[in-house]
Amino acid sequence: MGMDPGELARGLFRVLETGDAALAADVVHDRFGNREADVAPAACSLRGRAGVLASSAWLRGAFDGLRFPIDDIGHDGDRVWVRLRMQGRHTGPFVRFRDGALDQAVPPTGRDVDFEQIHVLDLRDGLVLRHEAVRDDVTMLQQLGVFPPTPGVALRLAGWKVTGRAARAAKEVSRRAAEAAASA
Repeated sequence: MGMDPGELARGLFRVLETGDAALAADVVHDRFGNREADVAPAACSLRGRAGVLASSAWLRGAFDGLRFPIDDIGHDGDRVWVRLRMQGRHTGPFVRFRDGALDQAVPPTGRDVDFEQIHVLDLRDGLVLRHEAVRDDVTMLQQLGVFPPTPGVALRLAGWKVTGRAARAAKEVSRRAAEAAASA
């Protein structure tokens, strides 16, 4: 017997926390699509488990101890709503993309993040088919000192951009995400 909708949702976020390819096979549909992947490395847009594993590598590379404690789950038929928190310590570059190119690379700050997100999952054939989210990214960026930028973080962001370190971080983050996707 397959997992119920709540178990599938918990499983998907556990895959993001751990990169567990076997669990991804149990919860992610082959045609899975992530509407939120446009700010992530290109591999995160891949269909199926590959995209989920790439997303996991991208997030875990930036946030040590990544956790998604779930506050509430609701479902109606093949749609699941999840209210959770994203938590972790920012120990690696957090690189965001736009139209496949580097948009922003936030150098590691060592700061903890803890902010709310709401996710909507569509299910098909007893697996997670589609994901979209509403995240409180402003709170996360405030917690990292990026919005509004503290003087120290603003200098580091500018330094990373001018020296090419941001571009190198984007290339490395993309490589790790593609490597994780290939493991699917």
